[in-house]
Formats: sequence, structure tokens, C-alpha cells
Amino acid sequence: MQRRFLLRTLAGFTCAVLAPVVIAQPRPQVEVWKDPNCGCCKDWVDHLQASGFQVKVHDIGNAAARKRLGIPDKLGSCHTASISGYVIEGHVPASDIHRLLKEKPRAVGLALPGMPVGSPGMDAPIYGGRKDPYDVLLVLKDGSTRIYQSYPSKTSTTSTQS
Repeated sequence: MQRRFLLRTLAGFTCAVLAPVVIAQPRPQVEVWKDPNCGCCKDWVDHLQASGFQVKVHDIGNAAARKRLGIPDKLGSCHTASISGYVIEGHVPASDIHRLLKEKPRAVGLALPGMPVGSPGMDAPIYGGRKDPYDVLLVLKDGSTRIYQSYPSKTSTTSTQS
């Protein structure tokens, strides 16, 4: 009897020890260059963090980073980021960055020129739920672009009358 008990105990212990160990996946690391006083850039960083990214911020502006990383000025916005060999320019939604990392196209990265209202970081309550249409662009190695994802216009149904 004691021998059976000992064998069952050891078998259970062996299975527990040899069971696959679940290792937490590291969060993708994004490096962001932005102006230290830019509120919408901070909101975009918060959007990335809430979407599973680990973010390292450089509060030194982004013009030099944009140039160094190969994004044409005409595609510029208020912040520039780098992740896994790709460049992200502007208020690109985190879902598009996740898609980029999954699909791995041959490209420089993604750009959302300007600062469209309703994009992540440009969606604060001050805008009253307004969402202007915008296109996230895939920036190819030759500097050309193509639409990667389109976002239609949405207008809030709430009204603020005085």
C-alpha cells in the first residue's frame, strides 16, 4: 500500500514538474520622439500602452528622428516612433501597428500625416466626439505610399447649444 501511494505521489509530482511552463510574452517595445509639451502625443502614447505596447519616450522633438528614420516631410506629424524595424509617423491607431507587425510588409512603416480629429490622441472630449475621415498610409522603401487602412468620418449625435 505504501509503495502504491509513493508511486502515485511521485507520478503526480513528475507531471507537475514536467508540465509546460507558460512564459509571458514580452510587450512590443515602441520608441517615440515627441515635443515635451504636446498633449496629443502623450494621449497617443497612453493609447499605445493601453493596447499592449511598452513605450520609451524621448521628449526632444521628432524632426531629426523623422529624417533619420526615412519618413518624408510631406508625411509628417507631431511625433515619430520606431518599432521592430518599422517607423510610425503620427496618430496611427495601435490596431494598425499590430497588423503591420503581423503582416511584416516590405516597407519603411506607417504614416498618418497631420493631426486628424478622431484619430488616437486627437480624440479628447474637447472635440465633442467628432471624427474626421483619414487614411493610414503604408510608406514604401522608395518613398511612395499606398492606403493601408481607411477610417470614415463619424459625427457625434450630441449637440452643444448655448
